[in-house]
Formats: sequence, structure tokens, C-alpha cells
Amino acid sequence: MNDHNLTFVAKAKMMLVYPLLLALIVILVVSSLTACDNSTAGKTASKSAQPTIVTPVVAQASGSIYLYGEAHGVAKILDKEYKLWSQYYHNEGMRHLFVELPYFTAEYLNLWMQSDNDDILEEIYDDWERTRSHNPDVKEFYKKIKSECPETIFHGTDIGHQYETTGSGYLSYLVANDLGESEKYTLTMEAIRQGRVFYSKEDGVYREDTMTENFIREFEKLGNESVMGIYGSAHTGLDEMDYKTQSIPCMGNQLQEHYGDNIYSENLSWIAKDIEPSRVDYISLQGKEYAASYFGKQDLNGFKDYAYREFWRLEDAYEDIKDLPLVDNYLPYDNYLMPIEVGQVFVVNSTKTDGSVQRDYYLSSGQVVEGVNSTQQFTAE
Repeated sequence: MNDHNLTFVAKAKMMLVYPLLLALIVILVVSSLTACDNSTAGKTASKSAQPTIVTPVVAQASGSIYLYGEAHGVAKILDKEYKLWSQYYHNEGMRHLFVELPYFTAEYLNLWMQSDNDDILEEIYDDWERTRSHNPDVKEFYKKIKSECPETIFHGTDIGHQYETTGSGYLSYLVANDLGESEKYTLTMEAIRQGRVFYSKEDGVYREDTMTENFIREFEKLGNESVMGIYGSAHTGLDEMDYKTQSIPCMGNQLQEHYGDNIYSENLSWIAKDIEPSRVDYISLQGKEYAASYFGKQDLNGFKDYAYREFWRLEDAYEDIKDLPLVDNYLPYDNYLMPIEVGQVFVVNSTKTDGSVQRDYYLSSGQVVEGVNSTQQFTAE
């Protein structure tokens, strides 16, 4: 055969092969469609064409929450809180301690817990100046935890207080250690943002809601671990409203709504109150001398220009002074060293760092200021 005939024969063979290939392809396609149809029996074609969306299931934390409300910076309460934590730590195996601090402050404390010195704690303590945490008793509380409960892990769930000092310092640490893209960096930036928002408005409702959200975020990470939390008593009541506006449930109340029976709360602020006076003095007011029950001295080391203040209750003085001119200045009940009842009169001496003494007079007639029971200052001279 010549080349032309060879070409013709090849073409003829290909013409015979093409129909066979086409038939085979059709059979395969039909079989494939039939198989798909059989595997999706009972489903419409439009549904079977939709992509499958997998929704991640997040298991809610199942541990217990033990909240303790405090009056900040009181030695007797700090001692009680340490004993409680030590018991949970050594007897119950707890390791996670939630505190009324920003996220970044607690993380800085966790670094300090692993260090062989107190440099970080001293830095944090200096940043607490002019707050109730700038108190030697508070510093000793943390030192005792490091010494006796060394595996403690702190969780800070407050908004970003001290964001320009402690917050900035912790960010610098993260960047220096190549953690600029870590979750710790993201959460530190978020806490700083929360601090800026709060201090731009002094918005107590925003803070209460944010503290709750931060608590839930940290607790949900722990699975079935139980935790202890230390917060101001204004945040821990299970049936209380926020203390600023009384318009929303406080943090403890919101947490109970979220976790139900898994939460326990106890108010320890009463420990700071001395029921009985340590002595009785005599103070003259409006030309009359009154027995003055003395309840002791309160450290004001964290407040600018003040060293401490002392408290007296003037006995049987209310009827004599209740009509004296009032001043638009209030002192909440929880500032006092003793329980307060309506119909009482108090003398408060504040000693400044220069040694001078400022004397103020207050009466309790049932005033409630921003949702907080308070005494009101009056003019005695």
C-alpha cells in the first residue's frame, strides 16, 4: 500500500473507533449519574449541589465557679482570700485564679510566677500607685501565693486599667519575644481598647458587661476546670444589679444566668467591719460633748497626699444635727470600718502625708447615690 492508502485505512479505522469511544463515554456518564442519584435518594438535585457547611460545636465549660466579693486592699479580707485559695489549691487541685485585673496584668503576674525575682511584681505595684491595690498588704498577698501555691495561673478579666503603663510594657515584652502575632498580643490589644473606651466615658454599664464577657471567654478555655474568683463585692452578687446605675445585672448575676447552679458566691466585705469599737473618746460638736466610739485607722497609701484616716461614731447625736446644712459630698457605706445604720453620725479624720489633719462630718439618713448606700457630709461649724 502507498502512503495515501495507508492514510485512508487509518481514517477508516478511526471512524469506527470514535462511535465506540463515544458510546463508552455516554455509558460511563450515565452510570456515574445513576450512582450519584442512588446515593442521594430522597434529596432534590438543587440540595445535593449545595456545599456542606460544618458548624463547629463549642462545648460549654462544665467546671464550678467560686466567687468571693471583697473590699479592696483590706488585710483581714486578703488573709481570708489566701486561706480560701490555699484550700482550693492544695485540697481540690485548683490552679486557675480569676482576679479583678486586666488581661495583660494577670499575664504579667504569670510571668513573675515563673521568675526567680520580684522585679515584675514591683513594676506592676508601681503602676498601681493611687489605687487601693498600691498597698503593702496586697503585695504580700501575691508573694504568699507565689511562695505557697506556685502553680497558680492568674486570669485577668477586667477592662484595661493602667493600659498606658502595664499594658504598654506587656506589649513590648510580647514583641521582643516574637509574640506579636500571638493570641496573647490580640487579647492585650483588646484589653487596652476596652480600657480606652471605659475611661473615655466612665461607663460603668460597659465595664460590667465587658467584665462578664471576658470572664466567660477565659472560663470557656478551661473545659471542666473549676476556678476561684476575687472581685469587688459590687460585682459578685448573684441577684444584684450594677452598682453604678442599677440598670443591668452585675457580673455575678450575669454569670449565674449563663452557668446556672455551677456558680457560688460569698461576700467577704463584712470581715473588714469591726462590730465593736476599740475605745470610746469624747468629741465636742456644736457646743455639746458626745461619746465617740473609735473604730480604728484605715491606710490611704494609694491616695495622693493622704496617709490614713480614722473613724468615730458619735453616739446619740443624730437628732441634734440632722437639720444642719448638708454638703454635696458622699461617703459610701463600704468605705467605713464598721457597719452603718440609718440615724447615725460619724467623724472622719484624714491625715495627710505632710502631717496635717482634715476633719469631716457625715450622717446616715438613708441616702442612695448611684445605687450605693452612702453617708452625706454636713457642715458642723
